[in-house]
Amino acid sequence: MGIFARLTALIKSNLNDMISRAEDPEKMLDQILEDMRTQFGEAKKQVAVAIADEKRLRKQYEGELSKARSWEKKAMAAVAAGDDALAKKALLRRVESQRLAGQFKDQWMGQKQAADNLKTALKDLNRKIEEAKRKRNLLIAKKRRAEAQQAIQKTMDSLSNSSALSSYAKMEDRIEQMAAEAEAGLELSAEMAEADRLEHRFQKMEEEQAADSMLAELKAKMGVTEPAEEIASQHTGNDEMDLDAELAKMKAKLDEKVKDPA
Repeated sequence: MGIFARLTALIKSNLNDMISRAEDPEKMLDQILEDMRTQFGEAKKQVAVAIADEKRLRKQYEGELSKARSWEKKAMAAVAAGDDALAKKALLRRVESQRLAGQFKDQWMGQKQAADNLKTALKDLNRKIEEAKRKRNLLIAKKRRAEAQQAIQKTMDSLSNSSALSSYAKMEDRIEQMAAEAEAGLELSAEMAEADRLEHRFQKMEEEQAADSMLAELKAKMGVTEPAEEIASQHTGNDEMDLDAELAKMKAKLDEKVKDPA
């Protein structure tokens, strides 16, 4: 069992060394699996050696038993030949073979138990390696999901800690200000256009009045006369209607400004 204790210690040492260097977890898992497979191959060789030793001790045990039986047959042959001294020597050799057979049997049985334990441990190690291989993909998937979550959180933190959002808000305010200024410009232009139209109407009215006056002077010089009331009615009627309409518009605007000073 010492080989598996050394194997476990070696794997733990390699794992701790990789963790201390903060290597890529995916590469770490692959390296751990590779180390486990390498150590498994070494352990398998050691188990094979232990099994070979067990078989060798068994053959030695069986060989000494065979020798003991052979010396017993030789002793019987010596007795049959009337040579008791030779029979005694053969029996002594049989006892020696039996003693050696007993010792080899004890070693064989102990080695057999050790080999069986090593084979069981080797099977457990192989099972753990296969389980680690199956779990690798699950661990890698968890690792990649954690990396994605960390990246999202990092982006969120970056946005919260940077001036991007405040800059965006400032730009929004600036655009709103530009829109308000543009709208005010349109309103001002409309008011100025209305004032220009009013000025134009007053100017036109004055020109028409001047033309009427010059026409009246010309007719007077030519001796053509017409009632003053008729002349006045021809112009003041339309002018009064236009002025009344214009005055109504101006009053409406003044009312609106009084109601809404802004």
